[in-house]
Amino acid sequence: MIGYYIHHHGAGHHIRARTICAELGAPVTALTSLPIDDSTFARTVVLPADDAAADVLDPTAADRLHWVPKGDAGLRDRMTTISDWIAAERPAAIVVDVSVEVALLARLHGVPVITMALPGTRTDAAHNLVHDIADALLAAWPRALYDPPWLQAYADKTHYLGGVSRFAARQPTARRAHPARPTVLVLAGAGGSRFTAADVRECAVRHPRYRWRTAGLGDWIDDLWPRLCAADVVIAHAGQGAVADIAAAAKPTVLIPADRPFGEQHATATALADAGLAVTADAWPAVHEWPALIESALHLDARRWREWRTHGAAARAAAVIEQVAYAGSRPVPVA
Repeated sequence: MIGYYIHHHGAGHHIRARTICAELGAPVTALTSLPIDDSTFARTVVLPADDAAADVLDPTAADRLHWVPKGDAGLRDRMTTISDWIAAERPAAIVVDVSVEVALLARLHGVPVITMALPGTRTDAAHNLVHDIADALLAAWPRALYDPPWLQAYADKTHYLGGVSRFAARQPTARRAHPARPTVLVLAGAGGSRFTAADVRECAVRHPRYRWRTAGLGDWIDDLWPRLCAADVVIAHAGQGAVADIAAAAKPTVLIPADRPFGEQHATATALADAGLAVTADAWPAVHEWPALIESALHLDARRWREWRTHGAAARAAAVIEQVAYAGSRPVPVA
């Protein structure tokens, strides 16, 4: 049995876990406070919330951790639930995406830990701790395009997977081209984005030369693939899941990174802009700026998205997890 902790912010952590676990040969228990019903996992352990208390006291333990508020009943019950599961199931390893505290708890129980590394500047004490104790780090991007200095200290145990996309193995669906009137898909995230449906409506009124479509702005779509394939240009946040899905579809893209801790999305967007894979904007542009941005994106060579290495990324992650859990029983494939 392998445990997989799934952070509850947004939908990306769950989608990534499901994509990776579909490649694993061992049964997996999901540990999360997300309300998920997913047959990918052999079992789901629902964790109590640890962020519901009105009063928060010393949540970082003097800046040594990220979230351990004193006297919080939810935190106590959450950690107890995980400990009880470890004692009962004796997992071969636990994947943590993401929580310094859950990774530390697992390691204190003597369980091997695989953690997801995230973009941004991760040099604080808590991140140093979790990177030190992890048996392996999974970075869901290609090292050739983004090699943060702080992660180089862990080169001996960091595995650069490429972008993990649920669509990596799917073929583009047939579409009718609209060269005279390109389709623009505005893709928002479940964890929040820096644009709204009203922003898109304003653009549609001012710039009818484009067909404006949305996903995630009050119109969540479980299977985004057909809509991605139908787009000529994608406008999106810079979350890892969204970027990987866009890469799998190989679409000209304008990225607007959302504000996230440690500059996560800004780091990803900068790396992609520097590599010439996407056009970026720090905030939702003024409505008159959109034609130039869209045309700039259309002039990019979208075939270069292959450099984000989505093909085989989930299988590479699964191989690392099984190697840690079962002492090298499965070799890690070379990309």
